[in-house]
Amino acid sequence: MPVVMEMENTILRMGEDIQRALRKAVDERHWAMVIDLTKCVGCESCTIACKAENKTPPSVSYNIVLKEETGTYPNVREVFVPRPCMQCQEPPCVPVCPVRATFQRPDGIVAIDYDQCIGCRYCVTACPYGARSFDFGESYGEGTPQTPAVYETVATYEYGKVQVRRQDASPIGNVRKCHFCLHRLNEGLLPACISDCIGRSRYFGDLSDPDSLVSELLAERYSFRLREELGTKPSVFYLS
Repeated sequence: MPVVMEMENTILRMGEDIQRALRKAVDERHWAMVIDLTKCVGCESCTIACKAENKTPPSVSYNIVLKEETGTYPNVREVFVPRPCMQCQEPPCVPVCPVRATFQRPDGIVAIDYDQCIGCRYCVTACPYGARSFDFGESYGEGTPQTPAVYETVATYEYGKVQVRRQDASPIGNVRKCHFCLHRLNEGLLPACISDCIGRSRYFGDLSDPDSLVSELLAERYSFRLREELGTKPSVFYLS
């Protein structure tokens, strides 16, 4: 099968998986991400797609790609490890929040209530993956006639709610992180980083559905999760 056709079929398959999951009760589905490290080329299109979708400022990145050189010269290669929020089943960031602004949804996504968050950053310290960032109010427009940059003041729809970033309002002063593009999932769409991955190294779906693509991949191939020894039970799996 031609590569382009195979990639298109993968997107359609994941879309069907999401539609099937949305027909179930929220507590009967478990959103999960699978990343094939053999396909990741370190292009960071996932990082850019995420920033464009969520309009995050310079100090905030929900998706980054960790890069490391391995081997001994002349046999040296670079390894790429994308790192979104792990959406842990046992999230250490939840119990440390003094106002319960960070909580776990029935579908496994760890969310933040911006209206409740007081910016104490206990959760940032508790996260063993460095997946949380604090919004200091920085702007890409700093030093230019337009501060903040125009696109940074456009309404976004994180967590399915309208969010308008202003200097005197949330999410400035709050902790922010990846939420699997929950606002897109609610509409039956894939997270932005999945749709825009040029190498199709990312897969997404309902882990509680044995017929989903993510379940199929995890059943067929060896996988691992980051820092499993901590007992956090991440919902992000890596294929190697």
